[in-house]
Amino acid sequence: MKQIITSPNAPAALGPYSHAVQVGNFLFTSGQVPLVPETGKLAGESIEAQANQVLNNLEQVLKSAGLTFADVVKTTIFLTDLSDFAAVNAIYATRFPADPPARSCVQVAKLPAGAKMEMELIASK
Repeated sequence: MKQIITSPNAPAALGPYSHAVQVGNFLFTSGQVPLVPETGKLAGESIEAQANQVLNNLEQVLKSAGLTFADVVKTTIFLTDLSDFAAVNAIYATRFPADPPARSCVQVAKLPAGAKMEMELIASK
């Protein structure tokens, strides 16, 4: 059975999708861009500000499902510029200090709202 997860502390969806869907023990999140929930605007221009906001948003979605970053088994990061890879890694590592999940990172041409990054994840209870 699938359960829709919506976080009141994450930005509203930019389209017809849910923040996350839980199926059995797995949670699948939609991609989060660095929008500030209270304003709906980008967290800032720097990749560091945007990476922190993306992770904050995903943390809120996880909390709404009763999970934490420790439950994450796979992430996918989308960057508009792979030269931001090292800066994103440094911030990412603060949320996954030990036993990090499997991960993919790809460069894309463009992201919603003019974001420099987007991230989605899969977690398991």
